[in-house]
Amino acid sequence: MHDVPATAHQVPVVVDDTHRAHDPAYELNAGREVRPRPERPVRVDAIHEALAAAGHPLLPARHFDDQALLAVHHPGMVAFLRDGYDAWRAAGGPEVMLPDTFASPRWARGGRISASPLGALGWWCFDTATPLVAGSYAAGRAAVDIALTGAELVAAGRPVVYGLTRPPGHHAGPDYFGGFCLFNHAAVAARSLTAGGRVAVLDIDVHHGNGTQDVFWEDDQVLYVSLHGDPDHLFPFFSGFSDERGGSAGRDTTRNLPLGSGTGDVAYLDALRVACELIEAFDPATLVVSLGLDASEHDPLGSLALTRDGYAGAGAMITALDRPTLLLQEGGYAVDHLGQLATTVLGPFADRTAPRRGGH
Repeated sequence: MHDVPATAHQVPVVVDDTHRAHDPAYELNAGREVRPRPERPVRVDAIHEALAAAGHPLLPARHFDDQALLAVHHPGMVAFLRDGYDAWRAAGGPEVMLPDTFASPRWARGGRISASPLGALGWWCFDTATPLVAGSYAAGRAAVDIALTGAELVAAGRPVVYGLTRPPGHHAGPDYFGGFCLFNHAAVAARSLTAGGRVAVLDIDVHHGNGTQDVFWEDDQVLYVSLHGDPDHLFPFFSGFSDERGGSAGRDTTRNLPLGSGTGDVAYLDALRVACELIEAFDPATLVVSLGLDASEHDPLGSLALTRDGYAGAGAMITALDRPTLLLQEGGYAVDHLGQLATTVLGPFADRTAPRRGGH
């Protein structure tokens, strides 16, 4: 367990430079080759530098075994991300690993995984914007360690911890990855935190967290609430509609609040107020926040128009929930603005950084 300095007005930030190993030269998006990729190490560099300059203590992640990871993700997918790249290269594949054939759920018998590395890739990955290179598994696995380190600190009594996770994770589901995401670190952390009671996951990334929704669709111990751009017009396109409410025992523990293109501070914060009311009613022991910074008016991949003041309001509203809180980084691609936005969101948590004992 880390010994965290209890300095006033600071939030512990868990980091791991292993994310740098995941840096593919290009991706394919909307039929075009994209160089450089928007999801690249400089995103985390910008946030890291800003948080360090603001005096937030930076803590190294510690390594965890696969138990918590396998509680969320299919062991075959974990094994593929660990070993698939080497098999791809051994079979003559190029340095950047991308699928070109995808398994469709509408195939008569559901299909079966291929022995070919090229075919296997399209079984687990759902898009062409999530290339793999030699260091991708290590980077994704390090993001899980960051999330679990943060969860451990929160469970031990820290009121708020921020995990600087990269690559993002909320598009990765139980047995698939894509949307820049490899492992769903927020879902892994949330599932682990249910040992201490119910957990709410608040997702404020501009894109719907289809993977997190799928992980907890039938789970009555985890509330998933997401604010995001309207999926009729924004990735991931096929999920995130308001009538998606969970199933079986998890009915009504999934809630989606899609927002129209150009939504600004006032309407966004109104929707976030609704999300916070849902969280209050659920009364979780712990809150996990999938902190996307791509709802910003400056973001090149988003559809919303949140200003810095809007992010300050969002941080204040989330802080007012007064729950032990783990914030984990998701998207955000306007690199010149990321550091300022991250420090803005963390600002309202300043008075909650003294250690506490027990849960809410």
